[in-house]
Amino acid sequence: MPSRQELANAIRALSMDAVQQANSGHPGAPMGMADIAEVLWRDYLQHNPTNPDWADRDRFVLSNGHGSTLLYSLLHLSGYELSIDDLKNFRQLHSKTPGHPEYGYAPGVETTTGPLGQGITNAVGMALAEKTLAAQFNKDGHDIVDHFTYAFMGDGCLMEGISHEACSLAGTLGLGKLIGFWDDNGISIDGDVEGWFTDDTPKRFESYGWHVVAGVDGHDSDAIKAAIEAAKADPRPSLICCKTIIGFGSPNKQGSHDCHGAPLGAEEIQATRENLGWKHGAFDIPADVYAEWDNKDKGATAESAWNDKFAAYEKAYPELAAEYKRRVNNELPADWAEKSDAYIKQLQQDQTNVATRKASQNCLEAYGPLLPEILGGSADLAPSNLTMWSGSKALEATDASGNYIHYGVREFGMSAIMNGIALHGGFVTYGATFLMFMEYARNALRMAALMKQRAIHVYTHDSIGLGEDGPTHQPVEQIASLRLTPNMSTWRPCDSVESAVAWKSAVERVDGPTSLIFSRQGLAPQARTEQQLTDVAKGGYVLIDCDGQPDLIIIATGSEVALSVDAAAKLAEQGKKVRVVSLPCTDVFDAQSPEYKESVLPSAVTKRLAVEAGIADYWYKYVGLNGKVVGMTTFGESAPAGELFKMFGFTVENVVEKALSL
Repeated sequence: MPSRQELANAIRALSMDAVQQANSGHPGAPMGMADIAEVLWRDYLQHNPTNPDWADRDRFVLSNGHGSTLLYSLLHLSGYELSIDDLKNFRQLHSKTPGHPEYGYAPGVETTTGPLGQGITNAVGMALAEKTLAAQFNKDGHDIVDHFTYAFMGDGCLMEGISHEACSLAGTLGLGKLIGFWDDNGISIDGDVEGWFTDDTPKRFESYGWHVVAGVDGHDSDAIKAAIEAAKADPRPSLICCKTIIGFGSPNKQGSHDCHGAPLGAEEIQATRENLGWKHGAFDIPADVYAEWDNKDKGATAESAWNDKFAAYEKAYPELAAEYKRRVNNELPADWAEKSDAYIKQLQQDQTNVATRKASQNCLEAYGPLLPEILGGSADLAPSNLTMWSGSKALEATDASGNYIHYGVREFGMSAIMNGIALHGGFVTYGATFLMFMEYARNALRMAALMKQRAIHVYTHDSIGLGEDGPTHQPVEQIASLRLTPNMSTWRPCDSVESAVAWKSAVERVDGPTSLIFSRQGLAPQARTEQQLTDVAKGGYVLIDCDGQPDLIIIATGSEVALSVDAAAKLAEQGKKVRVVSLPCTDVFDAQSPEYKESVLPSAVTKRLAVEAGIADYWYKYVGLNGKVVGMTTFGESAPAGELFKMFGFTVENVVEKALSL
């Protein structure tokens, strides 16, 4: 029977071979963390390679994603559908083994990692989702939600500010089923980290309220086991500090940054094989090593036992069991479509003048009772973002049965935690801040889009209309940035009706994140026919029209729609034939049929004017080079909103003047 050392050496061999074959990659971390991974994956991790989506599996996150060959080796050895040929294709086009773990490429990869610090933050979201789902569904004697989240992280993850945001909140919320492993090897790309990273990491995590196991020998299986046992027994989140040697086994490069991000080289690989006593060729794993690693039977048995538990739960609590299955299968309630449509129609009849941030809160009041899976919060701006509703109940360390998260001033952490919640499943998650502060969270939004996860980002105070707080708080280029992000859907509604349609679209969208952009100031309701009401969901539609072909088309979003409607009325008084198009969601509109898009923006009408209190350049996509844009080309100023709109040309008079110039 192979020893633990031999089983860990299989990871080291596959990792250095894959990097060498690709002629690029990071062999150091996988070789250094192999012993920790062997103990965790073989003795503790509950997972089923034949069903990677088993709902109650433990989650494993490789936050230091540059060490991806560690994860690929573990998946391959454990019995997932990741072949030795897949490992040989590491970092090659269209392979299942890209340079960093990518969600959806290989079974068993729980999240995309690479941008350091976001993996551990995703893990916080997963652990938060587990705790909340357990509080909502578990009953005495029926723990159907009962799994751990494990995360590997390196020095780089801990240097990134987002790890401070997320791990602080994890301690506050008492996420006791979160266990992190710090690969304390003292090396980063630039060399010995003592020149730039001298934090007392154990004390830092103790101050967060974590249980810390310090000074663990990361190459001693017994010490690793003891640390995991202590972590699992403690009700707090745990950090296991593992002292390791980067590139362990490489006689000439271990312990050095030389093995961090480059192949070892053929001669050093041969020397490493001899040093480790690994007598097998490249990508050659002995049958007895495979047999010890294979987790298919053990995983199937674990899932079968859970299925028996769930059958008993289903018998005792049939309604809860049905609800659990609906939620983990990502299905909306049966009455969702009917009731959400009815709410939208009622809003059109009511015709109230409100800020769209208030309209958003009204949507939560209407949709919240229909969606027990909704789980949201705000980055310390709930009274301004209006993200709480009458059914909101805050999560606490001692009671996780609620549906609202006070994230504190942690925009980046919030957004990456939302990704973890979405990846875990069982919830529709939203988070809010001022639109300007999406900049703090930018990369987490990009990761949500990259992984096509349903995360709903609520952004209020959407323009210079913010007023006196000035240009530091007034978004100008942010909406364009969101619209240009692949897989991100971005809505900027003009009134309550468009706000409700936007929220409905975000809830129903399962293949990517949505950004909802709302105003601070009150916005006038718009009249619509029944057909126009239907067309709102298409992202763009004709709101005001004229007889025959228009002379001019005005395109607007959000607070500038009412302005454009008023300008069109002035132009009509002068005998001009004007159409106003409301375009709250450009990506949804762009996805419509060519026929529909032509009906809204006929190509024969080249005189077009776009009006939006955001960066002007984006809109030439729709108005063409011969069109004009009333938009922002500079940052804002500090002044009352009305003065700013006048200063920057967002007035009926200026829109009319620009239209006439066409």
